[in-house]
Amino acid sequence: MNGAEQVAIEARKQDIRSRWLLSTPALVIIFVAAIGPLFVMLLYSFMVKGDYGDVKPWEFSLDGWTSVFFQRDIFDDTLGLADAHVSIIWRSIQLSFFTTILTLILGFPTAYFIATRPPHTREIWVFLVTIPFWTNLLIRTFAMQQVIRNEGLLNNALIWLGIIKSPLQIIYTDTANLLGMTYVYLPLMVLPLYASIEKLDFRLVEAGYDLYATRFQVLRKIVIPLVKPGIIAGSILVFIPSLGAYVIPRVLGGGKNMMLGNLIEMQFGAGRNWPLGAAMSITLMIIVMVALIVYVRNASRGGSGHV
Repeated sequence: MNGAEQVAIEARKQDIRSRWLLSTPALVIIFVAAIGPLFVMLLYSFMVKGDYGDVKPWEFSLDGWTSVFFQRDIFDDTLGLADAHVSIIWRSIQLSFFTTILTLILGFPTAYFIATRPPHTREIWVFLVTIPFWTNLLIRTFAMQQVIRNEGLLNNALIWLGIIKSPLQIIYTDTANLLGMTYVYLPLMVLPLYASIEKLDFRLVEAGYDLYATRFQVLRKIVIPLVKPGIIAGSILVFIPSLGAYVIPRVLGGGKNMMLGNLIEMQFGAGRNWPLGAAMSITLMIIVMVALIVYVRNASRGGSGHV
């Protein structure tokens, strides 16, 4: 190896060290803000429950993970299915899925309408969509509560129109949670859809009509395949926060229709079972990771057919 090659190798090593050095602050922040807390939760999930709502350090047990889906009988100590936990987890997945579907149904025509407006007015419409983000999540949730409660705006309007005679019981139900999450997370679906539809070549739509395709055929075979990345991005942005929702089920569900986020908070609070709460937190993360993998695979398959 001659001197020039050695100099080149040393220069390459110095460049790598410089890159790592420049990346160090970002890596430290990622570890402290993300990986560190997750590692703590993972450790807590394998520890023994403390007597006063904490954990017994370095005393390990699998009871936290076992209690996520199973519970011990108070008489013979046998394991049985934890119906309450399974029911809450399944309710969380169901409501998150239907919230994603409902926001897609409402958000797609909204995004399409904005994307087809004249260019000088689109920014105004996007601005109007982002206005709800100016208000605190708790305030928006209480606003929805005033709409759907028994003496709220919706019931009063239906009674005044003569459609119903007595108020509908919407508040403190799964329907209330669904409506609340749809209202709160709808902008998260509209914005990615708008970004995809805005880039759509509408000459393809016109070509479809020229070939005597119906509106539904154009939508199904031209528009939706081309804006699929926006659909998937919006679904991710809606599904993940819906799955871990805490404020909305607490206010609109009234504590009776809990979701996974409320169950985790209860274990760290009144339940005083930190290992179980930590195990449920990791379970929530696993569900989110599985959902992300499914979405990403669908995105890659959908994009593989387009140039």
